[in-house]
Amino acid sequence: MWLKPEEVLLKNALKLWLMERSNDYFVLQRRRGYGEEGGGGLTGLLVGTLDSVLDSTAKVAPFRILHQTPDSQVYLSIACGANREEITKHWDWLEQNIMKTLSVFDSNEDITNFVQGKIRGLIAEEGNQSFAKEDDPEKFREALLKFEKSFGLPEQEKLVTYYSCSYWKGRVPCQGWLYLSTNFLSFYSFLLGSEIKLIISWDAVSKLEKTSHVILTESIHVCSQGENHYFSMFLHINETYLLMEQLANYAIKRLFDKETFDNDPILGDPLQITKRGLEYRAHSEQFNAFFRLPKEETLKEVHECFLWVPFSHFSTHGKMCISENYVCFASQDGNLCSVIIPLREVLAVDKTDDSSKSVIISIKGKTAFRFNEVKDFEQLVGKLRLKCGAASAQYDSSTEIAIRSDSTEPSNNFEEQSLTCQKECSKTMNTEALMTVFHPQNLENLNSKMLKEKMKEQSWNILFSECGRGVSMFRTKKTRDLVVRGIPETLRGELWMLFSGAVNDMATNPGYYAEVVEHSLGNSNLATEEIERDLRRSLPEHPAFQSDTGISALRRVLTAYAYRNPKIGYCQAMNILTSVLLLYAKEEEAFWLLVAVCERMLPDYFNRRIIGALVDQAVFEELIRDHLPQLTEHMTDMTFFSSVSLSWFLTLFISVLPIESAVNVVDCFFYDGIKAILQLGLAILDYNLDKLLACKDDAEAVTALNRFFDNVINKDSPLPSSVQQGSNLSDEKSNHIRVDITDLIRESNEKYGHVRYEDIHSMRCRNRLYVIQTLEETTKQNVLRVVSQDVKMNLHELDELYVIFKKELFISCYWSLSCPGLKHHDPSLPYLEQYQIDCQQFRVLYHLLSPWAHSANRDSLALWTFRLLDENSDCLINFKDFSSAFDIMYNGSFTEKLKLLFKLHIPPAYTDVMCKDSLKGDELSTEELLYFSQLHVSEPANEKEAESGKNSPEKGKGKIDIQAYLSQWQDELLKKQETIKDLPRMNQSQFIQFSKTLYNLFHEDPEEESLYQAIAVVTNLLLRMEEVGRKLSSPTSSAKGFPVPHEGKTESQGEKTPSSPREEHQWSFSFEQILASLLNEPALVRFFEKPVDLKVKLENAKTSQLRSRTKI
Repeated sequence: MWLKPEEVLLKNALKLWLMERSNDYFVLQRRRGYGEEGGGGLTGLLVGTLDSVLDSTAKVAPFRILHQTPDSQVYLSIACGANREEITKHWDWLEQNIMKTLSVFDSNEDITNFVQGKIRGLIAEEGNQSFAKEDDPEKFREALLKFEKSFGLPEQEKLVTYYSCSYWKGRVPCQGWLYLSTNFLSFYSFLLGSEIKLIISWDAVSKLEKTSHVILTESIHVCSQGENHYFSMFLHINETYLLMEQLANYAIKRLFDKETFDNDPILGDPLQITKRGLEYRAHSEQFNAFFRLPKEETLKEVHECFLWVPFSHFSTHGKMCISENYVCFASQDGNLCSVIIPLREVLAVDKTDDSSKSVIISIKGKTAFRFNEVKDFEQLVGKLRLKCGAASAQYDSSTEIAIRSDSTEPSNNFEEQSLTCQKECSKTMNTEALMTVFHPQNLENLNSKMLKEKMKEQSWNILFSECGRGVSMFRTKKTRDLVVRGIPETLRGELWMLFSGAVNDMATNPGYYAEVVEHSLGNSNLATEEIERDLRRSLPEHPAFQSDTGISALRRVLTAYAYRNPKIGYCQAMNILTSVLLLYAKEEEAFWLLVAVCERMLPDYFNRRIIGALVDQAVFEELIRDHLPQLTEHMTDMTFFSSVSLSWFLTLFISVLPIESAVNVVDCFFYDGIKAILQLGLAILDYNLDKLLACKDDAEAVTALNRFFDNVINKDSPLPSSVQQGSNLSDEKSNHIRVDITDLIRESNEKYGHVRYEDIHSMRCRNRLYVIQTLEETTKQNVLRVVSQDVKMNLHELDELYVIFKKELFISCYWSLSCPGLKHHDPSLPYLEQYQIDCQQFRVLYHLLSPWAHSANRDSLALWTFRLLDENSDCLINFKDFSSAFDIMYNGSFTEKLKLLFKLHIPPAYTDVMCKDSLKGDELSTEELLYFSQLHVSEPANEKEAESGKNSPEKGKGKIDIQAYLSQWQDELLKKQETIKDLPRMNQSQFIQFSKTLYNLFHEDPEEESLYQAIAVVTNLLLRMEEVGRKLSSPTSSAKGFPVPHEGKTESQGEKTPSSPREEHQWSFSFEQILASLLNEPALVRFFEKPVDLKVKLENAKTSQLRSRTKI
């Protein structure tokens, strides 16, 4: 590797380096202790320790090249190498390309300048490819060299960054280097002859957290496959932890959580991940979450400045954040003041001429925002003017033409059709919130509750006059206080849209909802069936949903969202949430509110595995441990809180609280996000702490909480008593203490308002690893339980085999943009179908695990085995199929093993394999392997096989056909009754290949000679038996030829014409004939019944699995 030329002093360096080659201008040196027998003694050990602990060019590589000039004491390091081969290549290049040129220079100074320029040019050429994005390319190159040398991972593995730290092995810290790459966390240390090398794949990490102990002041704890690892003494531990967290979550999303990964195009290419890119992504996610912006927005610039707050007459210090379509500001503490300015609203961007360095942004509605002390304010004004011009043009065009992604009509008719659609849909869509239709406020009869409601409205109107109204209003502490008191009924829909960010989605997608409604209505699928079933279960006690008006609106919104996002479709609890949204928001607004909740505010809540809800439950449990330790000590099982709180999170307390109280919770949720729900949950448990501590079991605790929820009221609610649920309490319950929802929310803010959103985000990331790994463990246990009934392996062996099977699938996806195995990964499928491998992955595992992998034609055997197991012809096999084959190889009887080999040499498994490259022998290339594995996809071996592939219940990936699964299960039961008499006969060419396979299996066996003789005897005996059989049957069958061989004709034999005279000489054997003949040879029986240690094979496979992939 070429290095940036730097001066080197040789006075003390000669003790550490040995000269290997030299000439007039260059010196090649070897590090002492490398390449010497015994490691170079004590000096070699000390040098190795220095190389591990310290960080410099000379201490990274064992070889280096220095540039020197005659009569000069100054040397320049210009190259280093991890091995002799690499450094020799550099030395040869210098001799061939540089040495001849140097003789033309007159002075030593010119020679040195020329060499430095040439080396820098080589480095720049390399840097354009790999290292241009890193902060310090030179240092990063050195780290990359050491990373590749220490761990031997494939070249495609992308090193993201590296840190110096200590790894705790027991109570002893080992100083070394932590390398964070796309797929692995790696650590290397070499101290006084003791080498520590650790490689952990991110997909195996189940826990990642910062911890602090008496010995470890501050460390990072990594748990992988039940083993705990601790790393400490970081220079920047927070930065390190954040990157580790991002890489682990990236791997989890990519490999386990396909639904989330597919929705995030930024995660596409694992080879393009950089440290800077990850940091940039983290800041963008935090920016979008804080300001509730569309997920497509990315943070472009951040400027520290002061924002003039006109109603307070002072400037607040904070940060101006700019994305493609928004300018946002947040004060230093985040709660004092924040502003969101959509560029579509901006009319002008100006700058002042004074020294205040001010930027003034004027928006519609005669409002202006003044940002002072902005660095590079003149350039910023120019950029914002360009952005505003582009944004306004984009917005104008989007208002004229409604979005329609699947239109195939000519463009000149598009506008007319879109407007027509909107008009037609507007006739059926509700343009008013259901609450205003079913409960209009009667201004003539103002009771005390209505007066309070009017006072609330007046408070908000005063706020609007001070802070502005709409998306660009100032959001201050006063805004939060008013939200906690409860939003007035008439303003609820407007403010929900504002605080959730849904107002931005609707403004940038005019006409979208009408389009989606038109396309979705009339469709029939699993989601629409579930929606129809749940329509009348959504707030059935409310008059709005006892009428066709409310039911139809709910149907349209839910069906439209299922059409928009088919990966979520419809999930239970969405109907309850949407019905409440429709009460206070117009139909189109309710749709965009649902989009904001499902896709931004509660990510992954409403997918098939409700991962988001499970993650937030784990966060809730963590907060309970921190803030209510006495409750944690009392409850022996923390899963109680998970089971109780699931409905709290999924429905935002709507399903457990009376409707008039629940809407106040929804107010806080749209303003504060999940933080509001977590705070309220803690406050509820705290309020009922004494009752819960007195409970003896979970059932009693659930009853206590339910009774509490029944007595939560909203004393200020203006809703009629016929609608309110809290007022309809029976006399029996009236003696319980009533709790006002406003007091409860205020108490939750006072006691637990200090919980920061940043801490919740970190806890979410940390617990996401645990939740998904727990789900994966559940999947594994279910698979093992099913498979263990059909194989002879014990559970431990099956567990190890499953880990290797799944690991191979992941390894093949580490460096690939598109992996067939992951494309077909669907957590909604039955456990066995969730992970499936293709033929290439099966070949790798066959080489690692099969007791027959030493055979010369092992690639052919792997191919035939895969074809035999791939019964539905989709070129994928699951773990049950995989384990059944290897169980026979290791635990099968003589007859079972022979039967497997026999079936490998007859259709549909057998195909004539011809390698294109004769030099490779029987080894197949990846292309050949895939070609031969797919032969029977286009032309199935028989109609029955084709039909089974067609009727596979998961083929359509749509609605899962339960009847098809039952039918498939019944077929599998019938298959077990297959006898050896059902096997077709083996023809001539197949038998020849069968004999070759046996010869290959016996190679290098201790009884090789006797096995070869036994095969010769068996072959001779079978041929003689067949000859006798043909002579006996010739008088009756000579005219017709011998019919049996036609049944098993392969592709190569299909070329022969039926009338060929050779056909009369074809012969074939049944399985019974071959079995009976082989049983007569004790050597053959001993060979197949010889026990093979599966445990050792599994251990070797685990250690060499990654190394085998590196070779491939």
